[in-house]
Amino acid sequence: MNALAEWMGQQLSKRPMPASEFMALALYHPELGYYRRQEGPWGFEGKDYYTALDCGPLLGATLALRLEAAWERLDRPARFTVLEPGAGRGWLGRDLLAASCGAFAEALVYVHQDDNPAARRAAEQALAPFLASGRARFEGESVADPFIGAVVSNELFDALPAQPWRWDGQAWLMEALSAEGPVWLPGDPGEAGAWFAAQAEEGLHPGDGSVWSEGLGPFVNRLGGRLQAGLFLAVDYGETAGRLLAKGADLRRYHGHTVDGRWWEDPGTCDLTADVDFTRLSVELNALAFRVIAHESLSRWICRHAPLMDWEARWMELAEAERAQRMQNLMQLTLPGLMGERFRVLEAWKDGPSQEA
Repeated sequence: MNALAEWMGQQLSKRPMPASEFMALALYHPELGYYRRQEGPWGFEGKDYYTALDCGPLLGATLALRLEAAWERLDRPARFTVLEPGAGRGWLGRDLLAASCGAFAEALVYVHQDDNPAARRAAEQALAPFLASGRARFEGESVADPFIGAVVSNELFDALPAQPWRWDGQAWLMEALSAEGPVWLPGDPGEAGAWFAAQAEEGLHPGDGSVWSEGLGPFVNRLGGRLQAGLFLAVDYGETAGRLLAKGADLRRYHGHTVDGRWWEDPGTCDLTADVDFTRLSVELNALAFRVIAHESLSRWICRHAPLMDWEARWMELAEAERAQRMQNLMQLTLPGLMGERFRVLEAWKDGPSQEA
């Protein structure tokens, strides 16, 4: 038994622990949490999960094109700040900076935000040339606030602690962990219950249920409130509120590239995630004067915005191994049943004062 599991066992001897509290401790305990480890959790070999960034630079290159379009829409400001919360190793920033060129590249400043010490060390290496030139910075290094530009995230919101709820036909039950194992207990869902009831397309049925992240609203407010004008873009697991409710969304555990629902096992040594409620994310952004302009699968977003035919022609000039890697990257993000179909992209836009006028 690891140290965090042993400590949790002592707490469970006193009371059951809501799943959201368990998830918060398992991921973010100050010393023992998964995202406080001294070694990073990302990647293929010996790790628990990988992201689209491990497959190649296609996501970052496509994002660079979307950000340049946003810069043009804002009348090409002299500084275009891109804030990435939960930026991890800095690979998305590295890839989008490498793909940017011309006047847009001169205006672009990428800001890495992540309080994971392993992430900071990895990002210092990945972003080294851009940090040296001033095109990349870490949060807290003279970043104007509010700013004009974009907030972008990749697999961030699914890591916010979330509480699963189930409707049994008469009342709501909350998932928790007792000393004997996981249990469903009566509870008051408060705001979550009203939200679920409003999102049930044909009324609530026994077995309906979803996950509720208490911190989603305040977190979006902190991020979106900093952006004076520009693009808010999130890439993540998730669905609309109605679909999540009908499927009975729950927590997932990633351990050694194996995915299961045994979220209560091995706390601090494996990743826990929850589907993102994109309907609720849209509502929170609307409250901050954003307009949702796109919500689609990652594969469709890539196919719609990336000049794939031009890129393929250019790839023919690469060495065979690199060309094969780029094609594998493209297939992972665009073919049915692969990574691109498992993620969704939400884009929201906020006009500046002059545009509103």
